Amino acid sequence: MSRILITGATGFLGSHLAVRLLRDGNETIWLARPGGGTTAAERVRRHLDWFGVEPGLRKNVRVVEAEITRPGLGLAPSDLDELASGVDEIIHCASDTSFPERKRAAVELVNIEGLRNVLDLADSGRCGYFHLLSTAYVAGRRSGVCREEPVSPAAFTNVYEESKCRAEAIAGDACRRAGRRLAIFRPSIVYGDSRTGRSLLFSALYYPVRTVAFLRDVFLADIRDRGGRRAEAAGVRLESDGRLYLPLRMEVGNGGGLDLVPVDFFVDAFTALREGTPDGGIFHIVSGRQARLTDIVDYGQRFLRIRGIEVCSRRDLAAAPLNDLELLFDRYIESYRPYLRDERTFDAGRARPILEKRGIVCPDLDYEVFSRCMSFAVECGWGDRLFQE
Repeated sequence: MSRILITGATGFLGSHLAVRLLRDGNETIWLARPGGGTTAAERVRRHLDWFGVEPGLRKNVRVVEAEITRPGLGLAPSDLDELASGVDEIIHCASDTSFPERKRAAVELVNIEGLRNVLDLADSGRCGYFHLLSTAYVAGRRSGVCREEPVSPAAFTNVYEESKCRAEAIAGDACRRAGRRLAIFRPSIVYGDSRTGRSLLFSALYYPVRTVAFLRDVFLADIRDRGGRRAEAAGVRLESDGRLYLPLRMEVGNGGGLDLVPVDFFVDAFTALREGTPDGGIFHIVSGRQARLTDIVDYGQRFLRIRGIEVCSRRDLAAAPLNDLELLFDRYIESYRPYLRDERTFDAGRARPILEKRGIVCPDLDYEVFSRCMSFAVECGWGDRLFQE
């Protein structure tokens, strides 16, 4: 049994990993901060309840209220020393995943300075293994195969990718100096649990679907309550079978797909790699099979009971000017647009043999899985009612 500190323990991936480690028999230290008038301890309790963690296991949960962006994590020196001396491993999940350049200062404060503060904690104690949760998209703005190796791209799609790439280099230098083992985990796009549909985060795969659902509801209300004048002006109509027609084209790149992994696969893969690689390394946690955007669009139209969305190339999109609906949709998904055009693929030559040995295979995103995940998102108000279920 190890005593493991998890930063970002009330985040999407951090909480899933913390619960898995707890159920595997480890002592877990949940580093969390207060928020929204709620203490760190209460936030952790809500997560334990949401995961259905058995009362008997909760004795192995310790909550430390801290702030990684502050030197010494904002703790008193004696508390910091006591914490550092009792940690065998650190799993650093805390991250600001914002994309826009205007948020650079906030992103770098968490993803760079926060990491340095956590590494200082590791240096001051007995931590022998540091696990850094990164992203496959540190590969930067490029096309083709991205491998499990250190990278230094010339350009990035957004500040999040850039900050995570810098974080990998910082962690590498610090762990080499300290003689500490380092494992870097690079997941692709993670969505909800493929078996239950449950999720704690509704961005990435969810956001374009939520946007279309919002537009659908706006036009349905216009048709139902105001005679449909706005809908008619936008070329939107209600068809005889009750489906709404939305004339909307979406541009995709030559690859025409996304690398998507459900959170249950991510947790299984992380656990296997942590246990099976005592010397550390860099590992992609990816599906290895792109989900085609044409299929995802079809799933979305089927789930939302709409028609009219068309996936097309940049050349086809340029053949006619964007209509008002397309301009509106494009503004909503601006941050995600580069990923719809993505032509990166991710090699998992180091991770795959370890996962295959344990029979861990990423499930495909078919309609059953898609609808299960989206149904849960709708049921909890896309996260607004998450802890009221």
